[in-house]
Amino acid sequence: MKTIDLRSDTVTRPCPAMRAAMAAAEVGDDVYGEDPTVNRLEALAAGMLGTEAALFVTSGTQSNLLAIMTHCGRGDEYIAGQTAHCYRFEGGGAAVLGGVQPQPVDVEPDGTIDLVKVAAAIKPDDPHFARTRLLCLENTQAGRVLPLDYLARARTLARERGLALHLDGARLFNAAVALGAEAREITDHFDSVSVCLSKGLGAPVGSLLCGSRGFVAEARRWRKVLGGGMRQAGILAAAGIVALTENVARLAEDHANARRLAEGLASIGFDVDPASVQTNMVFLSIPPERTEALTTFLRDRGILIAGRERIRLVTHRDVTSADIDRVVGVCGDFFRRL
Repeated sequence: MKTIDLRSDTVTRPCPAMRAAMAAAEVGDDVYGEDPTVNRLEALAAGMLGTEAALFVTSGTQSNLLAIMTHCGRGDEYIAGQTAHCYRFEGGGAAVLGGVQPQPVDVEPDGTIDLVKVAAAIKPDDPHFARTRLLCLENTQAGRVLPLDYLARARTLARERGLALHLDGARLFNAAVALGAEAREITDHFDSVSVCLSKGLGAPVGSLLCGSRGFVAEARRWRKVLGGGMRQAGILAAAGIVALTENVARLAEDHANARRLAEGLASIGFDVDPASVQTNMVFLSIPPERTEALTTFLRDRGILIAGRERIRLVTHRDVTSADIDRVVGVCGDFFRRL
């Protein structure tokens, strides 16, 4: 029986086209800038996002850390959402390794950060305070898409207050597909952008950090400092090229499957709002005492989920519409046994 893994879109496995591209990849030493496949991937990403340059890195966490350390110095500060990945889920790397202080701000129900609160959080020019240098936004944020007009207002605020603007776009292409827009319509508002290849796009490893040539050159230096220089990395970059050229449009299938899942779960009594599903994530709330029972029940039937009071279910290229129907059916069996 096939295992259906809804814990994250990071569990995707490389498709046959990726494996073939990896096996045939032309390689060189990327630390010397001599890996032709890495160079092609970086040029492709920069072109798609409308930036001057891009840098292939090991992970989204490393990409965000490089961005913060490039934009900020020791004793500086970045503002991010209270539930933003670069603040909550990256081990405090900016503070530990970069000496950069985070300033979290509450995230609104629609995934945005109230820009009035952001403005209030910016520190005055006073030696008592860290110097606020950077605003970080995340798109998608828990599956929610940031509106383009909001991004424009955030850009205006950043310029008026002398801040750089970074996008944690781990799922940038999910946002673009949901908006029916080109990725560069989102990224045009930002000074730097991080994009993950190993989530819905299906590559096994890697992220890209995109920005101006000067920014990327400085980030490349910090990548080396952090031990992120890879040698014959074209083997990995080849999968990233397939991800960007073949797997963006198909993200719409994941979004459709997420809505199908939400509607099915709602129909059998789960606390889930199908109207809130914008991309590939479904969130449902269940009493804490039932979480372990549901997790075990599903696991015993080949379905993997994760969460506590709030469970996140993530659709991806390895989950079909038939798999969604199976999940809904098994969840219905769980309810009938209560």
